[in-house]
Formats: sequence, structure tokens, C-alpha cells
Amino acid sequence: MTPTLLLAPPPNPDMETINPRVQFLWIGRAVVVAAVLGAIAAAVDRFALSIGSVAVGTLLLVVALAGTVHAVLRFRRWRFEIQDDALYLVRGVITQVDTSVPYVRVQHTDTQRGPIERLVGLSSVVVYTAGTRGADIRIPGLRPQRATELREQLRELAAESEGADAV
Repeated sequence: MTPTLLLAPPPNPDMETINPRVQFLWIGRAVVVAAVLGAIAAAVDRFALSIGSVAVGTLLLVVALAGTVHAVLRFRRWRFEIQDDALYLVRGVITQVDTSVPYVRVQHTDTQRGPIERLVGLSSVVVYTAGTRGADIRIPGLRPQRATELREQLRELAAESEGADAV
């Protein structure tokens, strides 16, 4: 038997991908988490339990490696597509999520560029939808120009579908 986690069928290759540089952001996040866990483990080793510096180093390495693998698999899965009536997204590693956001549900769109994203020349588009609190979709890892184009395209599609039924 082959493990399905690593060999999950890729999404439709015709769908748009995000920029490969987003992997550096995700790997960097994993390394920061590993460093924090390593510091906590080192403090526990020094002041409470003697777990050993080898165990602390192993924890740091395992968390950083797992985060790196997760970032690469997450990038390989992330796709989106502008369809006739909806924005369609495919993402996820352990839990794979396919999302369809009808344009009639789109309230507004934003582009966001945090300091780390700006450092690597990336941007994100956030699509806010009607419905429950926190109902938003984030498309990470876009070049700033593409993020602006996508935001405007989604805004126009939402305006065009304003009179349509959301169901």
C-alpha cells in the first residue's frame, strides 16, 4: 500500500498556482516554531527536568523538518481558479479542502502585505464573504501586481453578480 498523504492526487493542473517563494515564508514560520519549542525544552532541561541537550536538539530538528515537509506539500496542493460563477480553491495537506465561493457572496476584497511578505516580494488577497463572522478566504503567495489584478477582477465579478441568487 502507498501512503495517500504524500501521493494525494494533485489538483487540476490548469488551475492557477501561488508563487513558490511562499514556501520560504512557511518554512521560516516552522523554523521559528521549532526555535521556540527548543528554547522551552532547553529551559525545562535546565530548571526542571534533565531531558538532555541531545533531546532538545532532536526536538528542534524534528519540528523544523516536519514544518519544512508540510510547507512543501502545502505549496504543491494550493491552487485557485476564477470560474464563471465562483472562486474555486483547493488547498490543504492533512485535511484537504475544496472551497467554492459564489461571487454573489463576496462582500469586499483586500490585498495584504505584511513585513515578511514585503521582504520576499509577495502579497495576499483576502476575500470577505457574506455569512458567519470570520467568513473570509485568503489567497497567499501572490506577486503584488497579480494580487491587485485578482482583487479587482473579484470585485468586478461580485458587482456583476449582485442581482443573482446566492444558492
